Amino acid sequence: MVGAETDRDPDLAVIEAGSRTLRAQAGPPEADVVPARPEDPETERALRAVESELMDRWPETRLDPSLDRIRALMDVMGEPQRAYPSIHITGTNGKTSTARVIEALLSAFELRTGRYTSPHVQSIMERISVDGAPVSAERFIDAYEDVKPFAEMVDAQQPHRLSFFEMLTGMAYAAFADAPVDVAVVEVGMGGSWDATNVIDAGVSVITPISLDHTARLGDTPEKIAGEKSGVVKKDATVVLAQQPVEAASVVLKRAAEEDAAVAREGLEFGVVAREVAVGGQLITLRGLGGEYPEIFLPMHGAHMAHNAAVALAAVEAFFGIGARGTDQGRTLDADVVRQAFASVSSPGRLELMRTSPAVLLDAAHNPAGARATAEAVAEAFSFSRLVGVVGPSSDKDVRGLLEAFEPIFAEVVLTRNSTPRAMDVDELAAVAVEVFGEDRVQVEPRLDSALEEAITLAEEEGEYAGAGVLVTGSVITAGEARLLLGRER
Repeated sequence: MVGAETDRDPDLAVIEAGSRTLRAQAGPPEADVVPARPEDPETERALRAVESELMDRWPETRLDPSLDRIRALMDVMGEPQRAYPSIHITGTNGKTSTARVIEALLSAFELRTGRYTSPHVQSIMERISVDGAPVSAERFIDAYEDVKPFAEMVDAQQPHRLSFFEMLTGMAYAAFADAPVDVAVVEVGMGGSWDATNVIDAGVSVITPISLDHTARLGDTPEKIAGEKSGVVKKDATVVLAQQPVEAASVVLKRAAEEDAAVAREGLEFGVVAREVAVGGQLITLRGLGGEYPEIFLPMHGAHMAHNAAVALAAVEAFFGIGARGTDQGRTLDADVVRQAFASVSSPGRLELMRTSPAVLLDAAHNPAGARATAEAVAEAFSFSRLVGVVGPSSDKDVRGLLEAFEPIFAEVVLTRNSTPRAMDVDELAAVAVEVFGEDRVQVEPRLDSALEEAITLAEEEGEYAGAGVLVTGSVITAGEARLLLGRER
């Protein structure tokens, strides 16, 4: 699970053991896309050894903005990232969900895909997918062993060793070349210009909505952040641009002009035509670069997911040469194949319903813009008589903005923390939350399992048929640990 992310404290034993109370389900869990730990003891030991060696490197939260090390690694490995075309995705929110939709669309058109996303919800193996599924533990171990000797060569030549994220990026690119894949769908880790993934020359660059996050690294204005993220735009590429703040869009458009890149803008060249709430998701009509795609069922909730779907569709059209630079105007993808692909999409930890009576939802929102989108989606898709929040954010986020975004939909909030050192101290969190919610609406349960039980108890006070619910949010890590506690082990 998220054990490979950072060093853990003793409470991890509680998370891994789970809770029988929390595992109560209204039926067996559905098929999932999060890989389980290996059942074979030797494979499990080997995987833990790989995770340990990866974690001995600089974590994702410690950065030296440079492409020197990853370029050196790609060079000694023979440039595996150039063995296939790629679609590169950056932005502040919606990257992983957009990547998953792009992957599903490409797979539906019988292309072999590789997908690299971060961070993971439960398992480090989620980050590297081939053929629409996370690589197996055995394949993950093999990828590490393939890259390790080259990494040691680079480590010896550089001022700093390759980081955790740089190693994983090298592993992903090597695994995709080894498969081999027809196309790689690659999500940046942070920013764009100096992100380790930015050694690919993607023919399609996708920029999802930009807002303030990671401001210490990327800048404290939309313009500065857009400047970093537009670094993924390459010469003669096609840029698929989601709706943006004007100041961010202008920076991206300037970069595109400098690189002679074509631009497809949401709201102009493509977009969401119509949508309505449906059981288990929404029914949407999208306008792509070549034409309209009516009556698509998307098993995800919220306007933001419909917009992610529109961006993904435009990216795949551009990849196939539809609408880019005025070519193939009027031609569309096969609408039935598109519908089939969209209907198959899932995105763990994104308004994911884990159980009913009362309903428990997980969402990985961790910044104000993401929280506002989630709050709007919950209000639209679910008719809760009372919603209890379980919030466990990281200390380096805009926690006040996050809480303020959720305040209108939470009757009460249970504050907690996940098991990583980055988790915000619950007393500091409580001090902020009391100012936002008022003392009567705030409870504190430092352990996540206790926080879940308390929130479920509060929701059940409404009665079995009253329609109360629980939303667990604040961090990808919190969502992942709650996911395991609630019974999704794979």
